[in-house]
Amino acid sequence: MGNSIYAIRNYRPTDFDRYVQLIIEAEKLEPTGRCTSSPVLRENLYRPNYSPEQDLFLVETAGHMVGYIEVAPELVTGRVILKCFIHPDHRRKGLATKLFVCAALRARELGVKVAQVNIAQDNVIAESMLSKLGFRFVRRFLQLRQNIAEVSGQGIDQSAWQCRNLQRGEEDKLMQIQNRSFVGTWGYNTNTVEEIIYYTNLTDRSPEDVILACDGDKIIGYCWTEITCETATGERKGRIFMLGVDPHYRGRGVGKGVLLTGLSYLKSKGLQVAELTVDSENQAACALYRSVGFQVRTSSLWYEKALG
Repeated sequence: MGNSIYAIRNYRPTDFDRYVQLIIEAEKLEPTGRCTSSPVLRENLYRPNYSPEQDLFLVETAGHMVGYIEVAPELVTGRVILKCFIHPDHRRKGLATKLFVCAALRARELGVKVAQVNIAQDNVIAESMLSKLGFRFVRRFLQLRQNIAEVSGQGIDQSAWQCRNLQRGEEDKLMQIQNRSFVGTWGYNTNTVEEIIYYTNLTDRSPEDVILACDGDKIIGYCWTEITCETATGERKGRIFMLGVDPHYRGRGVGKGVLLTGLSYLKSKGLQVAELTVDSENQAACALYRSVGFQVRTSSLWYEKALG
């Protein structure tokens, strides 16, 4: 392998099957919980505001695909989020650096000034590489987990706020409550109606996965749940993808009520475990999740680099 010749190029539609195999291999070697089914990966490649032919770079050698870097644009926040993987047999050959150069050029084409990367807290190889590339640590996010069977329904029925499922045609209302809830929050990228329609119509997704908290006809909070892919051990997990409350209604039990309703919804789907990710500096959110039984399992680290 020392004499291998590597080619780095943009993704092409004919690469899809080999790309899927690379993701499957990456998940076996370094499990992240990412779904590796072909339909889900295809949907992800053609999500709104993303072009795999421009935003995905592949490494191949001797007909084998051995690495990639994905450039996910978030133009509202002025950043790109990078995801990179090099097969262990092909590391220490400068490929990650070359991939980053491709990603940085693409970011500049988009007019973006910042690149960010999220890695597991124990990924010392990625941490070392990011340091060499000039990235700096900026944020820690906590990964929380809870046994849904232990969730008590206490507080749901007593809530002063009505909770119901999102209906088709209400995507603009969800967009509005999301953007009101997260304005000024670190890393939040403003959502569009197009994106919400896309994400609520993915494989194994539905508008009813989103629980709305209402004060009369006014939507004042939401809990967006997900059912994740089955793991290698056969465990089916639920996820709290997002939870937000209108700033004018905070401190009045809305968040806890809609969270408990969301967990009850996941429980009704036969799931045993719920997981979520939260900014370690968001003390109010951390306190809310701990109050209903979530516990810290691990954490992930965000790194950032300004693009000159």
